[in-house]
Amino acid sequence: MIHTSYIKNYNINHFFKVDYISYLIPTLILFKLIILFISSNFALGFDTTAKSAIVYDETTKSILFEKYADKPLPPASMSKLMTLLLTFEALEEKRINLSTKFRVSEKAATKGGSTMFLEKNQQVSVEDLIKGISIVSGNDACIVIAEGLNGTEESFVKRMNLKAKDIGLTNSNFNNSTGWPSPGHVMSVRDLLKIAILLREKYPNYYNYFLETEYTWNEISQPNRNPLLNLNLGVDGLKTGHTTEAGYGLVASSELGERRVTFVIAGTNSKEERKLEGEKLLQWAYRDFKIVEIFPENHLLGKAPVWIGSQDFVELKTNSKIQELLPYGKLNEIKAELHIMSPISAPIKYNEKLGTLKIFIPSFIEGQENRIVEYPIYSSSEIDKGGFSKKFIAALKVSFSKIYQFVKFEKYLN
Repeated sequence: MIHTSYIKNYNINHFFKVDYISYLIPTLILFKLIILFISSNFALGFDTTAKSAIVYDETTKSILFEKYADKPLPPASMSKLMTLLLTFEALEEKRINLSTKFRVSEKAATKGGSTMFLEKNQQVSVEDLIKGISIVSGNDACIVIAEGLNGTEESFVKRMNLKAKDIGLTNSNFNNSTGWPSPGHVMSVRDLLKIAILLREKYPNYYNYFLETEYTWNEISQPNRNPLLNLNLGVDGLKTGHTTEAGYGLVASSELGERRVTFVIAGTNSKEERKLEGEKLLQWAYRDFKIVEIFPENHLLGKAPVWIGSQDFVELKTNSKIQELLPYGKLNEIKAELHIMSPISAPIKYNEKLGTLKIFIPSFIEGQENRIVEYPIYSSSEIDKGGFSKKFIAALKVSFSKIYQFVKFEKYLN
């Protein structure tokens, strides 16, 4: 059970000396909030036997773990995600539809490795080819798609590399549509993660193909190669990969409760190790991290001085619930700062943005800087301009501040 000590109704002047000069010159006031979490203290340390890995919490856009995440490695069939990305793009642009048929070439029909058992000169629908790639990792299906969309696989590969640059893949290069071993055909696990996120977010209508557990073509049934689909971990995609050079890899995504976790591992030594490491990564990501409510909706954070208003102070509030993903072992290290320009001149509208709440989240990865997230803060009430008496008092403050500045100046000279 996690308990949160909220900050309620604190006057900023209790923390900062606000003299009369601040009523003349807008001053950035920094209000430090103390946020206390009481919890058991678990170690954050984690590792995997995979040569390269990355774990990402999509709900909060947070990297939870990475290991050689930018190292270019042979991706094997995981690079077929780029082939699928370009296929989904063509569908969305209506250059093709799911019923569009492509002819199977001799090159496609005779390609070795994983296959959906296409035969030369067969006419195969785009939907069947998508299933053949996403479920059974068919090399033949990839080549048919490549030739169908661009005439030749070589021309399609050029599009793959152009697309890689377009979406910000920095450590990837493609030589074929399948991931077949080839010198210089490489991807990093971070680049694979980017494609995985893009496939789900931009093309949700086609994402369910990754979830299908079996596919039959030419009366040959093959199971989905994703080893985590039936482990009650919420896994609904995406792609395995294996060659002698690359080892065993996996791109997987899982949704449990209010969270979605996506990870990539590369370079495990066997199918069993790939499965165990993938399962371990997911269990760790869900077990050792928790979405914590830091401030509830419409929570009062403090008060700020108002210049010539019907009230001397305005209360500051959150508009929506503020929650963040936190590692259990670092729940007591979160800090928050409230930034406002003070004083705030009247009139002030209700729910007017008056400043920023900065929250410093402890780094999930050793050696990296804390993550800073910002939320706007708003006025909790409407404040009109002050009457004659308020203006008179303000004028006195102005006069006093001028005298005060003069005295300070004289003392400095002496």
